[in-house]
Amino acid sequence: MNWETVIGLEIHVQLNTQSKIFSGSSTAFGAAPNVQANVVDCALPGALPVMNREVVNKAIKLGLALNATINRKNVFDRKNYFYPDLPKGYQISQLDLPIVEHGQLEIVVGDEVKIINVTRAHMEEDAGKSVHDEFEHYTGIDLNRAGTPLLEVVSEPEMRSAADAVAYARAMHSLVTWLDICDGNMAEGSFRIDANVSVRPKGQAEFGTRCEIKNLNSFRFLEQAINYEVERQIELIEDGGKVIQQTRLFDPNKGETRAMRSKEDAHDYRYFPDPDLLPVVITDTMLETAKSSMPELPKEMAARFIEQYGISDYDARLLTSNHIQASWFEQAAKIGGHGKLVANWMLGELAAALNKAGIDISASPISAERLAGLTNRIADNTLSNKLAKQVFETMWESNLSADAIIERDSLKQMTDIGAIEQIIEEVLAKNQKSVEEFKSGKEKAFNALVGQVMKASRGKANPQQVQTLLRSKLA
Repeated sequence: MNWETVIGLEIHVQLNTQSKIFSGSSTAFGAAPNVQANVVDCALPGALPVMNREVVNKAIKLGLALNATINRKNVFDRKNYFYPDLPKGYQISQLDLPIVEHGQLEIVVGDEVKIINVTRAHMEEDAGKSVHDEFEHYTGIDLNRAGTPLLEVVSEPEMRSAADAVAYARAMHSLVTWLDICDGNMAEGSFRIDANVSVRPKGQAEFGTRCEIKNLNSFRFLEQAINYEVERQIELIEDGGKVIQQTRLFDPNKGETRAMRSKEDAHDYRYFPDPDLLPVVITDTMLETAKSSMPELPKEMAARFIEQYGISDYDARLLTSNHIQASWFEQAAKIGGHGKLVANWMLGELAAALNKAGIDISASPISAERLAGLTNRIADNTLSNKLAKQVFETMWESNLSADAIIERDSLKQMTDIGAIEQIIEEVLAKNQKSVEEFKSGKEKAFNALVGQVMKASRGKANPQQVQTLLRSKLA
């Protein structure tokens, strides 16, 4: 039987506010356990929550970026469940009236552009953290994270492969960091993904029974977990079993998911309106304030790059995949004025070098200014592509500019026609066999002669001039 995979993602975006959603406690990562938990976070009697205005502002920005509906009236609900790291016995969240609804996010999977609908994004507080591995026979409770502001962003179940899901998660990660509403640090839990996965026979309209894989903190784990879960469900059904709706965890060491608990439905949480929090009404002024502080969005910037620098649509998409890379490109392109060359080198030689070194562009040993210096020397024919690669390798290993390396190593491209002609004459005299083969119609012989000329010039002769002059000599 042919099976179809159905995937929806719930992404927990930790907002980068300085204080928590309902208290003045710090949200800084890495503090000693329980030093950033005040009376509100610990749910001491008489302590009342107060809404953090900046949380609302950041939520509005995401809604605007997703071209979504922003609900003007927002109420908070109590989501009741009992766990050691939830001292109140409930989590403050939003159920029926989320701040953001009906948005869209564009993703690129291979060469295909897809639109994934975003059902909702709602504000809520995070729970604390249970620490199981520091005390023998005991579990430690750290409430520093309790009350940290989150946006839970829920997609429609419109993804049909792990590749779709990873592309969507990456696009959402790029967007929230671009908007500067989240630092995106997955290792620290700032961006966590829950994947709802089910399978159904192809052509069937009804969804299969879904399982939720919780707390995936890397794109690689997301892909591995989905692929394993899809295989597990298909094998289970084909063997005559049934998929049970449940929450599962992914074990990256074993590359498999395992059951955690049966999956609760909304009614199991006994939601009811929080009596301690008044509705939050979003005014026109609040909307305008959020709009005025919005950065140029990736799609808008990509369109401008195409228009301003003459680069391809594909290159523009890649360059605007994150804000640091886009800013880096624009800085280099403005310095040199050679946008296409900068894009080619960023997405070619530089990307390969960064990948090999296992670092991103923010840690590149070659700055935007230095790369612009290199592309300037290519544009004015001081360097051929071959010489430019040699200069690039030296730049990667040193702090020298392209001009300094060219001067020190005498790498300036030879463009003097007379000097090139003299080398050609010498090469032709020494390679009469190749000359005869070319004249008899063997084009490979011409390439061999070009190679000999380039070798004789130590790679410094202008390749285009060599080919033009060589053909005229052989005519």
